[in-house]
Amino acid sequence: MGQTQGAPVWALGTMSGTSLDGVDACLVRTDGVHIHDIGPGGYRPYSGSERAVLRAALGLWPGDPGVAEAAAVVEDAHAALLAPLLARHPEVRLVGFHGQTLAHDPAGRGTHQAGCGARLAARLGCPVAWDFRTADVAAGGQGAPLAPFYHFACVARAGATVPVAMLNLGGVGNLTWVDPSAPDPGAPGALVAFDTGPANAPLDDLMAARRGGVQDTDGVLAASGRVAEGVLQRLLTAPYLRQPPPKSLDRNDFPDLLPALADLSDADALATATAFSAACVAAGLAHLPQPPARLLVTGGGRHNPTLVTMLAQRCACPVAPVESIGLDGDLLEAQAFAHLAVRVSRGLPLSAPGTTGVPAPCAGGRLSRPAPLPAAPGARAASPSAGQERSRP
Repeated sequence: MGQTQGAPVWALGTMSGTSLDGVDACLVRTDGVHIHDIGPGGYRPYSGSERAVLRAALGLWPGDPGVAEAAAVVEDAHAALLAPLLARHPEVRLVGFHGQTLAHDPAGRGTHQAGCGARLAARLGCPVAWDFRTADVAAGGQGAPLAPFYHFACVARAGATVPVAMLNLGGVGNLTWVDPSAPDPGAPGALVAFDTGPANAPLDDLMAARRGGVQDTDGVLAASGRVAEGVLQRLLTAPYLRQPPPKSLDRNDFPDLLPALADLSDADALATATAFSAACVAAGLAHLPQPPARLLVTGGGRHNPTLVTMLAQRCACPVAPVESIGLDGDLLEAQAFAHLAVRVSRGLPLSAPGTTGVPAPCAGGRLSRPAPLPAAPGARAASPSAGQERSRP
C-alpha cells in the first residue's frame, strides 16, 4: 500500500514530555514519508516555578482550575524557544506543536494536551499543526503512542533490513517494533507500538519527594541502593503488564508504585523503581511479533547508566542508544512532531491499528494558520529567554 507525497519541506517540531523538564525543538526536512534532512534543534528548560504550575495541573481537564495557567506556561515556553529558531531559519514552513499532556484517558474522557496551536501560530507568524491525538481517540484508538510513524521513517533511513525496536524512555516508556520490509507504516504488520510502563516519572517523583531534587542524575543514588526484590515482584503483578497491546498510559496510572516504596531507604527506593522501569520494558518485549535484532534507546532515560544497565540485564536482545544509527536521542521526539506536522498538512495518517489500536489508519490533527502579518520586518523577533540551539546530529 504505498503512499504518495509532495515535495519535502522544512518543519520545526516540538515536544514537552511527561518528565516536565522542558521543551525540545528540532528542524526536519520531510515530505511526511521520508526523512530528507535533519537540521538544528534547541532546548528550553522549565523553571522551578513553571514546573510547579504544570505539576499542579496534572490529571486536570479543560475548564478545571489551573489548566489555563498551565497552558500559558506551555505556550510562553514554546514561543520563547521557537521564535528565535524561526528567525534564524526562515526556510521553515510549518511548526508541529504537541503541547503538554495533562491527562490521558482514552477509554473515558479522552486525552488532554495543554496549549493552543492557534494562539501559538498567531504569536509566531507561522502555521502550526497541533491536537495530534484527539481524532485517533475519537475513532476508538488509544491516542498514543504517536512517534511510531516517525520511527518507521528513521529505521528506513538507517537502512535496516530486519525488525528492530525503538524504546523511548520519557516519563512513561513506549516501545515501537518496526518491520522495515513493510511498504509504509500503516501497512498490516509494519508496526507494533505501546506504552511499556512508568520510566522516568517515578524516579523524578521520588527525588522530588525525598530529596527536593529534579532527577537522580546519572542514576547515582539508584546505583548505591539495593533492589527490594519482594517489592519488585509484587509491582510486576500489575495487570497492565500482561495486557496485550494496543495500550497506553497516563503519567500517574500506577498510583500504588510510590506507596509500595515508602518503607525503603532513598537509595533502595530509587534502585527498586529503576529496576521496575527496566522490568516493564522486558515484559513488553514478550508482546512483540518476534524479538527485535536490537533495542534502540532514546529519550532522557538513556542518560541514566543504572537504568540502561538494568535494561541490558533484563532484555533478551542487544541494547544500544539511537545514536548508534546516527540519530539524536534528545531530539527524536521533537523531530517526530515535525514529521507528523507535515503528515497533518497533507492528510496522511498519523496512527494505525498496530500503533494505537484505531480500527484503520487514521489522519488527524489541526492546522492553524496565523492572521496575515504586517509587512514590517522582525515579525519573528528573537526572544531574550530563548533556549540553547543544538547543532545538527
